[in-house]
Amino acid sequence: MTHENIWKAIENLAGAYNLSCSGLARQSGLDPTIFNKSKRWTKEGKPRWPSTHSLAKIMASTGVEPDEFVKYIPKN
Repeated sequence: MTHENIWKAIENLAGAYNLSCSGLARQSGLDPTIFNKSKRWTKEGKPRWPSTHSLAKIMASTGVEPDEFVKYIPKN
């Protein structure tokens, strides 16, 4: 499980519901910019992982259980 794969899973989940990442965030009661690509890395170049709170909110708003969310993570 990598930083890139978790972000891709969020993108895949959004796509599965015909939403953009911003739309998924909005639907989940989150700031619509929370999943922007520009926020995935710190200014120092370190990866910024999505919080468990954010992941829980998007799973709740889509009805996706954690074991199902894992299916959206690409296999390398």
